Amino acid sequence: MAFAISKLNAVAFLVTLLLISIPFSSSTLQQDFVQCLVDNSDVSFPTTASFFSPDQNATLFKDELESTAQNLRYLTTSNPKPVFIFEPLYETHVQAAVVCAKKLQLHLRIRSGGHDYEGLSFVAENETPFVIVDLSKLRQVDVDLDSNSAWAHAGATIGEVYYRIQEKSQTHGFPAGLCSSLGIGGHLVGGAYGSMMRKFGLGGDNVLDARIVDANGKILDRAAMGEDVFWAIRGGGGGSFGVILAWKIKLVPVPSTVTVFTVTKTLEQNGTKVLYKWQQVADKLDDDLFIRVIISPASKTTKPGNRTISMSYQAQFLGDSNRLMQVMQKSFPELGLTKKDCTEMSWIKSVMYIAGFPNSAAPEALLDGKSLFKNHFKAKSDFVKEPIPVEGLEGLWKRFLEEDSPLTIWNPYGGMMARIPESEIPFPHRNGTLFKIQWLSTWQDGKVSEARHMKWIREMYSYMEQYVSKNPRQAYVNYRDLDLGTNEEESDAREWGTKYFNGNFERLVKIKGEFDPDNFFRHEQSVPTKIG
Repeated sequence: MAFAISKLNAVAFLVTLLLISIPFSSSTLQQDFVQCLVDNSDVSFPTTASFFSPDQNATLFKDELESTAQNLRYLTTSNPKPVFIFEPLYETHVQAAVVCAKKLQLHLRIRSGGHDYEGLSFVAENETPFVIVDLSKLRQVDVDLDSNSAWAHAGATIGEVYYRIQEKSQTHGFPAGLCSSLGIGGHLVGGAYGSMMRKFGLGGDNVLDARIVDANGKILDRAAMGEDVFWAIRGGGGGSFGVILAWKIKLVPVPSTVTVFTVTKTLEQNGTKVLYKWQQVADKLDDDLFIRVIISPASKTTKPGNRTISMSYQAQFLGDSNRLMQVMQKSFPELGLTKKDCTEMSWIKSVMYIAGFPNSAAPEALLDGKSLFKNHFKAKSDFVKEPIPVEGLEGLWKRFLEEDSPLTIWNPYGGMMARIPESEIPFPHRNGTLFKIQWLSTWQDGKVSEARHMKWIREMYSYMEQYVSKNPRQAYVNYRDLDLGTNEEESDAREWGTKYFNGNFERLVKIKGEFDPDNFFRHEQSVPTKIG
């Protein structure tokens, strides 16, 4: 009894310290939130190190807000800022955060990796007041080779997940993202494609279980949430159904030898015709082979303004270089691949190669979790069902050479992606898709040139309409694009929902209406509870 009283006194003392550390000038919302967290957490309560607010320490708050954000377009002084940022240390803190936000009428934005292309995990344009619950401290990864599975908490990056797998085995992997700093919490909830998608499908196709916090603050696993919700969270987009705490993922076999290459062609090297051929074969190649194309302007000489189009064919092959050469000579000799272009390595090193790490980097670099890409940018996406003709490509090159720093990445489909039914998970882009396109325009001078670059990418996107999927013109939910429509506008959510989810959208809306009828989890493009 004496121990219980002394422990209670210690708790009260520490809570008092936490509360008085919040400046009087700060909104009482944070004080009320802290007290509510303590009242609703059944394990150690958070400390001052778990909170960041502009009144406590403006520099630390700014650093934390910007720490994982990729798109600097949403970090200007004019963008709304959260009242504070809260970093839970335990799952019970997340439960309490949901309960307390609901009680105090605070809007929540949930961030795991900060890669949301429209900043929806850290900016709320039309919701005040709002707070960010940052899951970066919840990053444990437990690999179990006996069951060919792993539990990965939402704050872990996909690079950390890969690293923890290879710590245990050189012949196990997971078919998820190419960018190693992606937070796995938000990555898998959008479907999650990667360089092994043609062999094993998406990351979301290889999820066995999950733990989420619902709008009532309850932790639910697959059995408790039910198969409908489990279906919805594996590709239905982030921020709609609950807070992902952790995923149980299925490990897949990878060979001890993996081969990579990058071969670059320009317009002067017959690049357009090679790309036209790639469109015809990329989805039909051996399932072990993934060849994406990274396309951007490049200088022909050191003379300014003398530019061409560079097309880099970057590949991962689940096998040795001898078999790769046989596959390429049979299916895509036009690329002119030679044995000298090929490098054999382990699967984990091939992941790092695709992610852009130098060959000298050790696997431990994956633990840094630092994004290699931070820019002001606007992105869009497309899916292609028929090869884009040469004249269409030439029109695209003309437009690319008019822009400062455009980039497009073309990712091949086919293989396992064509064999998984469209309704298996919410991600619908399956059989009949040749490849997916990511469009980007990037710039460094903030608002100064933003309007010009936004105009360019929208006009380029309009030009490409004739060459891509139609009725609807499809888009990838993890390449979020608010140009497609938002919940705040006087428009039917089908306008953007069917682009991301096709025929799966209505099922998502039905599940949302039943699971979160009050629409607690929401943002500009969250799944609505109903559609008109």
